[in-house]
Amino acid sequence: MENLNFHHLRYFWAVAREGTLRAAAERLHVSQPSLSAQIKQIEESLGVSLFQRKGRHLVLTDAGRLALDYADDIFSTAREMVRALNDPAGTRTPVFHVGVVDSLPKLLVLELLRPALALDPAPRLVCREGQLHELTPLLAAHRLDMILSDEPGGSGQEFPLFNTTLGTCGITFCAVPRLATKLRKKFPESLDGQPALMPSEASSFRRHLESWFDRRAIKPRVVSEFDDLALMAMFAADGHGIVPIYSVALANAKKTFGLAEIGDAPDCRCQIHAITAERKLKHAAIVAVTHAAQNVVFG
Repeated sequence: MENLNFHHLRYFWAVAREGTLRAAAERLHVSQPSLSAQIKQIEESLGVSLFQRKGRHLVLTDAGRLALDYADDIFSTAREMVRALNDPAGTRTPVFHVGVVDSLPKLLVLELLRPALALDPAPRLVCREGQLHELTPLLAAHRLDMILSDEPGGSGQEFPLFNTTLGTCGITFCAVPRLATKLRKKFPESLDGQPALMPSEASSFRRHLESWFDRRAIKPRVVSEFDDLALMAMFAADGHGIVPIYSVALANAKKTFGLAEIGDAPDCRCQIHAITAERKLKHAAIVAVTHAAQNVVFG
């Protein structure tokens, strides 16, 4: 802490956000040489390189990306402190930090988190999206309160992870209405050879789908793969192929993207988990999410 100058940290934060020394210098009302010297000082004090230059832009190193995550939290907390100190009642808005595995459909995430936002006082929600292996270290460092995932946290971690199963759901295949009508008659054999939009190979969702296809000797023609399921549904809505949808989010997906149902695969079931760093759930928002999921969303 003796080597960390928060004035320098703010300069780093501005450069990381703006991407160039020039833009950050204009925002901070300082000269570029002065700002460059400040960045060099914070790198020397921390003993790491935070940026690497690519053309006119400064690109964050791995250490720089980690430092930016912490800087975001530091300045967010500082703003919260100022608001709390200026509040006559001296109240502090609770913050709910949630990690979301990117293979989960966003409409389902909304339904799962809605009960937390209905609390009084409502927490300030901070969501971070990524793959499970990227999110679990943040949970271990208590920078996340919970991770929503379609696969459980592994037992091989250096830190304990606790899984609460929120529910299970089947899969429904969809497409634009014209194609859905054509494929509905001989489902699921009709999917064989069809252009398919699929979640990425690294996802639990994809593994469940591949196993289901193998059991039925069905081989769709994978034309595109996606980390973001909302983007995948958008491409399906544009007529690029069939798409698997979590059945629990089907009604919203049909309404939002105008897709039509081909058929259900109820025996292709995925579990949705809340992953925490503590066995006993104490955080009010986590309790609200798990209770509602088990009794309403998947009930």
